Amino acid sequence: MPYKEHEISKMYYTMGEVSAMFDVNASLIRYYEKEFEVLQPKKNKKGNRLFTPEDVENLKIIFHLIKDKGYTLNGAKEHLKGNLHDTRDSQRVINSLENLKKFLLEVRDQL
Repeated sequence: MPYKEHEISKMYYTMGEVSAMFDVNASLIRYYEKEFEVLQPKKNKKGNRLFTPEDVENLKIIFHLIKDKGYTLNGAKEHLKGNLHDTRDSQRVINSLENLKKFLLEVRDQL
């Protein structure tokens, strides 16, 4: 059986890490935190935001709705209020397909 590396996931991500993941300014993430109820990062004693993997997934959904699908902020809020679980499932499928695409491109490049 071939060795398969386990993906290491963190319990918390800092604001800098999250803003680098999405290639946006930290101010945009702070703004989305105020606008969307699903984003609830924890804050340490200094007041630094610590994002859980669930928060990162919620941010992916928000960015997908706003940037890719063209929702307005109010439209994205309403969509998330009524369809959060369906949207999360859709985002998981999208992530799986993106990972499959990345793998297939790697295989193609090795040929």
